Amino acid sequence: MRTLTEAEGRVIAVLLGSTPASERERLTRMQVPRSTYHAARKRAYEEGWLRDRYIPDPARFGSPLATIAIVRPFADRVGDLANRLAADRANVVAWVGAQSALCVYFHSDRKVAEKTLGALTSGGIASSVTSVIAQVDRSDVPVFFDYEGLWSHLSGLSGAATYPNGLGGRVPAPEGDPPAATPHQVWAAKELVNRPFDAEARGRGGHLIGPFGLPFSQQKLLRAGWVTYRVVLEPSLLPPYQGRSADQVVLISGRLRTGARPEGLFAALTRDCRVFPFLYATDGERVLMAALGRAPGAPTGGPLPAIDADRQPVMATLQGALEGIEVQQEAVTQLRAVVDHRYERLFSPTVAR
Repeated sequence: MRTLTEAEGRVIAVLLGSTPASERERLTRMQVPRSTYHAARKRAYEEGWLRDRYIPDPARFGSPLATIAIVRPFADRVGDLANRLAADRANVVAWVGAQSALCVYFHSDRKVAEKTLGALTSGGIASSVTSVIAQVDRSDVPVFFDYEGLWSHLSGLSGAATYPNGLGGRVPAPEGDPPAATPHQVWAAKELVNRPFDAEARGRGGHLIGPFGLPFSQQKLLRAGWVTYRVVLEPSLLPPYQGRSADQVVLISGRLRTGARPEGLFAALTRDCRVFPFLYATDGERVLMAALGRAPGAPTGGPLPAIDADRQPVMATLQGALEGIEVQQEAVTQLRAVVDHRYERLFSPTVAR
């Protein structure tokens, strides 16, 4: 089986940082020759290991709630769940496996969010739904599909460049809520989020759709943080690295213990356990996270840490801050992306949010 070279691991780690750094800055950080960098970068996109995405701040476009859910479908209703998620225009990310699904919705109204979640169980599709309805404009989603933390440590780089990258979280101006997006801003944002899919339809290389050379209106949205450029990982296609395979997605949820803070738990996981969730969300009472890991039968199965002998046990750290902990694992090869970062749905005017 093919494995990633050390140089490929470093290139992937730097690209996952999603920074607008110059080529010289990237080469200095990853310490590989320019020709190696270009070859590895092109290969990473051609093989589907990496993909570019443009993620809007939903609060800026009228949806300040991110509803993130772990769903346990009945075995005979997995297909029905997939169809429902694909048809729900408020759903922007949906991974469906044999035993569980990870879903992300953007909502403007809490009652609509609760109704959406309740319909999954009341309709006989799922046995349980564990969720958080997070305030995007309050930094309740500090990590949103950001894989750089893990990869910068595995590849031996000195710290992450941008991890953690979250969703939204910008505090309104002192004079009140920011003005609504203008029709031109909505158009520019929709063009950005559709950019990777339009390029794919035209057969343009995935490594050529980054933020360089964008029209001024789109650059302005990126600078203001209304839309964020990100490089995301496709773990199901990624070869092993340094003899280790991240072949599982580990989904963890639990209620915060009295006095525990979600930011404190996150700091302990990354600092003491060397575990770097690619998704971390809270509603102030519950925490929900997702991380890459190993199969249960593999050595040190569970969330994948960097190689550190002195790291603290993950479960003990979780138990110190959470109760009612639930852990689910799905093989990355069994998770189907029913809705794959389709943020243009945020701009659909007919959706009840």
